[in-house]
Amino acid sequence: MGGHDDSDGGVVRLRDVAAYAGVSSGTVSNTINHPDRVRPHTRKLVNDAITALGYVPNQQARMLMGVTSEVIGLVVLDVESPFYMETAHAIERAVRRSGQVVMLSTSEGDLEREAALLRVLAAQGVRGAMLAPSTADIDTSRYRALPRALPVILLDFDGGPTHCSVSVDNYEGGRLAVRHLLDRGHTDLAYISGPAHIRQFADRAKGARAELRAQGRDPDRHLIEVSSPGIGIRDGQAAAERLLEGRRPTGVLCGNDMIAFGAYRAFVAAGLRVPEDVAIIGYDDIDVAKDWIVPMSTIRQPIDELGTIAARLMIDHSSGDPDHVHEQVVLRPELVARRSTGG
Repeated sequence: MGGHDDSDGGVVRLRDVAAYAGVSSGTVSNTINHPDRVRPHTRKLVNDAITALGYVPNQQARMLMGVTSEVIGLVVLDVESPFYMETAHAIERAVRRSGQVVMLSTSEGDLEREAALLRVLAAQGVRGAMLAPSTADIDTSRYRALPRALPVILLDFDGGPTHCSVSVDNYEGGRLAVRHLLDRGHTDLAYISGPAHIRQFADRAKGARAELRAQGRDPDRHLIEVSSPGIGIRDGQAAAERLLEGRRPTGVLCGNDMIAFGAYRAFVAAGLRVPEDVAIIGYDDIDVAKDWIVPMSTIRQPIDELGTIAARLMIDHSSGDPDHVHEQVVLRPELVARRSTGG
């Protein structure tokens, strides 16, 4: 077995691996793309050569041979969001068991950027894409006519029977939060939402209004709604400051935990006590919520289950099975009462 030729500036080619292992180039190709066709002893020779030389297979060549990629794209709304990062970790743990890897990117809540990212992922020949859509629109046809028929799993978003999806019942989550505040004796409520065009926030608002009506209260009188342009702490703080310019509520539901942390800062800066003067409930139950200055009540999303199911749906959907049937999984949220609402 000999060393490889450095005549191409140190780039290791398939023929270099073949020479090092003492086998044909075809055997190296089969070891990489169709290992079941190669005897174990020969596979070990080739894999040892790949490791020794640092050879990286050409993905474009593998695509032309019809080999399924081991890369899965994940497009989220915001990489600074702990909810999406915790979800990404859950997905990565799940797909790792199937020998896949995750490529993470962010749409920043912009539909044009989202579309561009999906085109790039399709061009790279990834196995499929998991996507948290940047829209409140229930029409998800834009995710069907993608280059190379890219399989897409909708994440935290129910796209109906034409897509595989895993989501959490945000409508029910809004109802749970308002029910909890009403049970604590709060009748003047506010909802600090994230961007209005993100459907998860809109569904939580619908649930909040529905629970007020179910308990005989007019949402127009008992619920003030304020939206923020983003989903971070500063966004929540700015939205809460605007809220305080008008009638002050005693109970506040926030679109996510980060917005709730920002609202807490605004209320404390205004001289209000949490929960004595104003109760706050967040959404998601990210790790920091239980350790916040005043432990934050929240609506828990089952993040680990969300990630595990998304990974399973992706493997199934991208398998090429002609009998595949799209599956829509809807998980239930859970109320977690802590000190920020007097729990």
